[in-house]
This record gives sequence, C-alpha cells and structure tokens, in this order.
Amino acid sequence: MTGKAQPSRARPVWVAGALVLLAVTMVAGLLGGAADISPWQVVLQVVDWLPFVSADSGLAPVEQGLLYELRLPRVLVAAVVGGLLAMAGAGYQGVFRNPLADPYLLGAASGAGLATTLAIVLLPGTSASIPVAAFAGAVGGVFLAYTLGNAAGRSGGGTATLVLAGVAVTSFLTAIQTFVQQLKVEQLERIYSWILGDVGGGWDQLTLVLPYAVVSATLLLLHGRMLDVLSVGDEEAGSLGVRAGRVRLTVLVAASLATASAVAVSGLIGFVGVVVPHVVRRLAGGSYRIVLPLSLIGGAAFLVLADLIARTVIAPAELPIGVVTMFVGAPFFVGVLRMTRRVAT
Repeated sequence: MTGKAQPSRARPVWVAGALVLLAVTMVAGLLGGAADISPWQVVLQVVDWLPFVSADSGLAPVEQGLLYELRLPRVLVAAVVGGLLAMAGAGYQGVFRNPLADPYLLGAASGAGLATTLAIVLLPGTSASIPVAAFAGAVGGVFLAYTLGNAAGRSGGGTATLVLAGVAVTSFLTAIQTFVQQLKVEQLERIYSWILGDVGGGWDQLTLVLPYAVVSATLLLLHGRMLDVLSVGDEEAGSLGVRAGRVRLTVLVAASLATASAVAVSGLIGFVGVVVPHVVRRLAGGSYRIVLPLSLIGGAAFLVLADLIARTVIAPAELPIGVVTMFVGAPFFVGVLRMTRRVAT
C-alpha cells in the first residue's frame, strides 16, 4: 500500500533536475547511431530548429536530414510514450493505492495485442492499420474490464473487483490472441516485433499520439491534489467534499487513454509505469502533486535512454526496446514486491 501521501521535498529542485536529465538524455538520443556527429553540432542544430532562432551547426544537408527525419522523431516518440506510461502508472497506483499497479492492469495490453494481431493477420500488406487497431483494442480491453468489474462490484469489492476483472479480461483476450497466432504462424515474427516495442515510427506516429497525450496528461495533472486526498481514505475524502468515485473514474479514464495512445504507437513496453513512479516516490515524496509531473518527465527520460541502449548495445543491429525495459524492470519489480511485503508484515 502506498499509504498516506508524504509531503514532497524541494519540489522546484526536483522538477528542474528532472528537466535537465530529460534534456541530457534527448541530446544523447540524437547522438546515438552509426553516423558520428559531435554533441556541439547536435545542440546547435536543435537551437537552429527553434522558432525565431538561427544557428550554424556546420552539418551537411544529409546529416541534418538524418537528425530531423530519423533521430529527432524517434527521440520525441520515446519521450512521449515513456512519459505517458509512467504517468499512467502513477495514476493507477493512486487509484488502487498500490505501488505495483501497472498501466496494463485493466486489459489495455491484451486488448491492443489481440487487435494488432488481427490487423496483421487480416491486413498483411499494410502497417497503417496497426496503430488504429492497437488504440481501439486497448480502449476496448479497458472498457470490457471496467464494465465487468462495475457489474460485479455492485455487491461490494470496489477496486479489488476491478483488478480481478482486468485479470480475467487479460487472460481471455490473450488466449484468443495466442489461438490466432497459432493459425497464422507465418506472421509470428511481425507480431512479436510489435509486442516487444518500437519507437521508430517517425513523425506520423508522433502526430497520432500527441492529441491524446495532451488530454490525458492534463487530466491526470489536474487530479494530483485529489489523489492525495483519496490516499487518506474515502470517508475522510468525502468529509472534505471530494467525490471519491468520480475522481477514481476520471483518473482511470485518463490513465487508460494515456496507455492506449502510447501502446498504439510503440507496442507493448513493460515496467515503465512501475519503475519510474516508484523511484520518484522514493526520492521526492509521496504527494501526487509532485509524483505525477515528475513521473511524466522521468518516464520520458527513462524511455529515451532505454531506446538509446537498444540502438547501440549490439550495433549495427537493434534490440527491441521492450527487452531493455524488461532487463531493468523485472528485478526492480521483485525488489518493490519484497519491500511491499516487508512493510505489510
């Protein structure tokens, strides 16, 4: 259990530090690759892209095109996806009051996986349908879990019933996905490539995810104080005029929208929503007024760094970015679980 929110420590300092970390990782992300470009030239080129600013980076047109068409959108997509997943994880943890809650808790991953598998199998010649199918599947999976949990929860159970509904929906949709995959084994490589995650979709993917990112992030940031109030209990929150049910529903919808939009452009990238909010909470305190914005910034930096590692560790080949986050997240998840059990006992 996350328990009562603790006061945030040195909020401006943490936000400034997180922004510096994000800027450093993004510049590093622009540097990573086969072409050798100096950090100073990259910084000058980024400055030159800013409105009303002119700077001579000394880069050839081919190098400028490489940065603008390949590396820059990849870094930005990684930052947006990482920020959304981390913030969604913080939102889910606030609703369920559990540090192990994950953005894929309510069936978003399984719904997106099934829908993408069907799109790949039924429309093998195109990739344009995959983001749309993934988004629709993620939203559908969450809707199914919430509907089932809401119907079962009328007799009691609250958030625990919703979690169980998410587990049931995830198991069912994953079973269907596995069945479809076995019918079309020739598409397995393409399916698993998507499942393991990729942020190299370019400007089109960034344009697709940005509107949903802005809406979901804004809603979550506006509910930070209310999540702090919910952390003391529903009765106390009600006495302060906070409608706990409405707040939970709004945060769940916003977090699920963030997860669905991230999954639509990147595939299934695990552990970001567990690792980043937990680190933020340990460093800067438990208030969601600081956990949510720091998770947004920290998640962006984390995934940009993970993508950089994925591109360089076995260069010129690439690791799927989901493999890198699993290497970091799996042992971290075990550590969080052990600490949670120790506190509970």
